Amino acid sequence: MSTKLQGIRGMNDLLPDEAERWEAFEAIVRDWLKSYGYRPIRTPILEATKLFSRGVGEHTDIVEKEMYSFEDRLNGEQLTLRPEGTASCVRSVIEHNLIFQNPQRLYYSGPMFRHERPQKGRYRQFHQVGVEALGFAGPDIDAEHIVMCRRLWDDLGLEDVELQLNSLGDAEERARHRGELIAYLLRHETELDEDGKRRLHTNPLRVLDTKNPAMQGIVEAAPKLIDFLGKDSLNHFEAVQFLLREAAVPYRINPRLVRGLDYYNRTVFEWTTSRLGAQATFCAGGRYDGLIAQLGGKQAPACGFAMGMERIMLLWLEGQDSSVPLSAPDVYMVHQGEMAQPFAFRVGELLRSAGFSVLFHCGGGSFKSQMKRADASGAAYAVIVGDNEAAAGEVALKSLREEGEQQAVSPEALTELLVSRLYGESST
Repeated sequence: MSTKLQGIRGMNDLLPDEAERWEAFEAIVRDWLKSYGYRPIRTPILEATKLFSRGVGEHTDIVEKEMYSFEDRLNGEQLTLRPEGTASCVRSVIEHNLIFQNPQRLYYSGPMFRHERPQKGRYRQFHQVGVEALGFAGPDIDAEHIVMCRRLWDDLGLEDVELQLNSLGDAEERARHRGELIAYLLRHETELDEDGKRRLHTNPLRVLDTKNPAMQGIVEAAPKLIDFLGKDSLNHFEAVQFLLREAAVPYRINPRLVRGLDYYNRTVFEWTTSRLGAQATFCAGGRYDGLIAQLGGKQAPACGFAMGMERIMLLWLEGQDSSVPLSAPDVYMVHQGEMAQPFAFRVGELLRSAGFSVLFHCGGGSFKSQMKRADASGAAYAVIVGDNEAAAGEVALKSLREEGEQQAVSPEALTELLVSRLYGESST
């Protein structure tokens, strides 16, 4: 007997019940994005490795430790399964000159890949919905992204969520802060953990994002980036906060919020919850005004965010309004007999042409066994055809959810009868 093959750890199957819940969530998300004027973009899951090393940052955890990268043996190209969506979206916008036609409001969804230790809400293949606004310089787009997140959480009935907000300023301001921060951390180098020492010169901002309890005192006393912001950055940050207050979106300023990717500047934000254990952040983003030029385009402002679908699904399905109705056909087609099968097949197609969903029984079996399958399918009605019905050009209609006798009708009358019973109206 051959060995049973299994899926890769941390890359999960979505079985039909769960997949239908995902589709219900994705339908809500599409309607929500459409209501704000965002349009879809789809990019490949494979990109050149240098896209992420240049865009995300050489010294980020993603590039240093987490990417699935390999050499294409056909031509020697270095390729990577996308670990995030912003760099791919920006690459596509530059390549196809979209932003120089008009500013763009775009969204994408799909799988991302990071080589991590799998745990609840954190997988090697995970899924994100990302939103990108390119060509908008003002604080209004920053605020719009945050406000639209709040609307989605309300639509999903999510509770126990918090918005954390910060500003990373501009490049010169970050450079001044970086110098002061490195000098401060050097004075405390013996107290840093190995990760902190590794990041001290390559990515010192990420030292402030440590989860090590032993380093929290050092982090709290470190120079704050917000104290280095100039007038323009402060005005931008104040304007974002003003718009959030106008929209009645509560927030907490977290001066240690830095995000894990190098491309961010000015506004950064995270939505967190206490319901996911260590994976508290389920949506995050901010402004990245330098990335388009960094990836070879002309300088243009940009802002965006991404949400982890697995984490939001966990929050959504544990809520009070988490019951997601699974799909069921309108009609289950039961048939037995040499004449019955082709006649039932034609009736099924007639019903589908009228807009009904029809599950046609396959595989034979007695009427009794087929009716059990019909009941288990969740269908509202069974349409029953035997050789006698086929010879008479009729079918029998039986409700599977209410008491009552089955009714003999012609296929043409069946359509109108089902419209009346399922939707309470006449087909005419």
